[in-house]
Amino acid sequence: MASRRNHLLFLFIILSLEAITGDEHTHKYDDGEEVVLWMNTVGPYHNRQETYTYFSLPFCKGTKKDISHYHETLGEAIQGVELDFSGIDISFKVNVPQLEYCTLDLSQDNHDALVYAVKNHYWYQMYIDDLPIWGIVGEIGESKDEFYIWTHKKLDIAYNGYQIVDVSLTSESKAKLVPNSKLSFTYEVKWTESKTPFEKRYEKYLDPSFFQHRIHWFSIFNSFMMVIFLVGLVSMILMRTLRKDYARYSKDDDLDDMERDLGDEYGWKQVHGDVFRPASHRVMFTSLIGTGYHLSSVAAFVIMFTIMGDLYTTRGSILSTTIFVYAATAPVNGFMGGSLYARQGGRQWIKQMVLSAVLFPLLVCGTAFMINFIAIYYHASRAIPFATMVAVTSIVIFVILPLTLVGTVLGRNLYGAPNVPCRVNTVPRPIPEKKWFMEPLVIIILGGVLPFGSIFIEMYFIFTSFWAYKIYYVFGFMFLVFVILAIVTVCVTIVCTYFLLNAEDYRWQWTAFLSAASTAGYVYLYSLYYFFFKTKMYGLFQTTFYFGYMALFSIGLGIMCGTFGYAGASAFVKKIYSTVKID
Repeated sequence: MASRRNHLLFLFIILSLEAITGDEHTHKYDDGEEVVLWMNTVGPYHNRQETYTYFSLPFCKGTKKDISHYHETLGEAIQGVELDFSGIDISFKVNVPQLEYCTLDLSQDNHDALVYAVKNHYWYQMYIDDLPIWGIVGEIGESKDEFYIWTHKKLDIAYNGYQIVDVSLTSESKAKLVPNSKLSFTYEVKWTESKTPFEKRYEKYLDPSFFQHRIHWFSIFNSFMMVIFLVGLVSMILMRTLRKDYARYSKDDDLDDMERDLGDEYGWKQVHGDVFRPASHRVMFTSLIGTGYHLSSVAAFVIMFTIMGDLYTTRGSILSTTIFVYAATAPVNGFMGGSLYARQGGRQWIKQMVLSAVLFPLLVCGTAFMINFIAIYYHASRAIPFATMVAVTSIVIFVILPLTLVGTVLGRNLYGAPNVPCRVNTVPRPIPEKKWFMEPLVIIILGGVLPFGSIFIEMYFIFTSFWAYKIYYVFGFMFLVFVILAIVTVCVTIVCTYFLLNAEDYRWQWTAFLSAASTAGYVYLYSLYYFFFKTKMYGLFQTTFYFGYMALFSIGLGIMCGTFGYAGASAFVKKIYSTVKID
């Protein structure tokens, strides 16, 4: 009994010590406790993704004992977070007057490296208690051939109780860069008490005047009105047109065979024996549909998690959450793609399952691998470590693939039986000639115009937050736009499908998917405009990074929109053919 009491006492002491000992993970500090200043990355201001480790430039460290940092999440590693200890001595609530922490011998190589950084407007990022701080390396003199570097860092840190709630940096003491001279780097720390709650300390980094601008609200309202208009228009046109079609087909049913043969039959009813014919390239088609459902569920979950948890306040959290949700929702891919493949009579279900599981990860890894080569050549911090590549590959092989298999088996067994209202003819019906604007290619090109119109304003805000220096936090807006995009895409695709079937062309499945997916083409074209007219990016690495990942984003968006379109068109086709009398 005494031994048990001693164990409980020991456990209580340990828990008590943990409660009063603070660090940047608990965000709680005792008076005089060490506060770590991490140096992250440095790079050209206009190329946000072209970053290098802070000490890749010839900066010197403080004398304090080095502390190592490891990537805490996959998101940190993939985003190129490279935290190095500054060596600067900072303690909680302890003011530090101007104090030298290191001296740099400015050799010719060091001089040239710093001059290059100043010429290209290099900035750097630091972290204190997970709060980001930005500073500029130096500036160009008035004569354009003189270059200066800031050698003094003044840190103003605000605290509320035992937590840090604000950090700001002031760069001072401009020193001219002269070869074979010495530079003395100093720092200063001033602590002030603040009434800012810890929960609101990140609000200073947000930009409500930009993201909650009147134009943003107007774009949401405009898109919402477009939804109401489209839904009303589609309902009115289709119901009115379909009512006439039903009346005509009912009249045709009352005619005898001779009169029907002599009559002028046309329209979507004539392809009832082919409209439910399996799509060409079934394995690829169903894999794309499964991937689209998968990406849609990931987007919805991540947006909701971010709204509830403010994931944007923590380094790499959104990306880490996305990877986790993508892996966890893999059964959705298998269920939807596998069941559709079974309903279309496919027999190579293992091939379909594997392709469905690895299709999008292969696109992501292929793009990242190509960009990684350039990042390694540039020695950029964006170069993904080999261990991270192995971790991502392991997730695909040992998590996503088995879960997709589970979903496929469930989908084939629970929802794999054909459920079409019309039987399929053995011999395909010839497709008659039609006007040029009824051709599938024209429908595909025009199908993405309205969906893109409903989201292009939001694309500007998303692009600016990712490619410029804004933190996107209005995920409520993003969720509304996501819903609006889905509704507009479904409505437009239903209209496109009706026109195609009315022209007696039964190749609606790929047409529905691609007409909705063409939204991504317009998004990529918009990204070209954004690159050349809204940014000042330059260089091989940044350009490749931009267009590579914009292509990946557009492909993912296209697969998702294509799935929305196919799902809506499929429900529409089944509905109209289930309500007509077929001999």
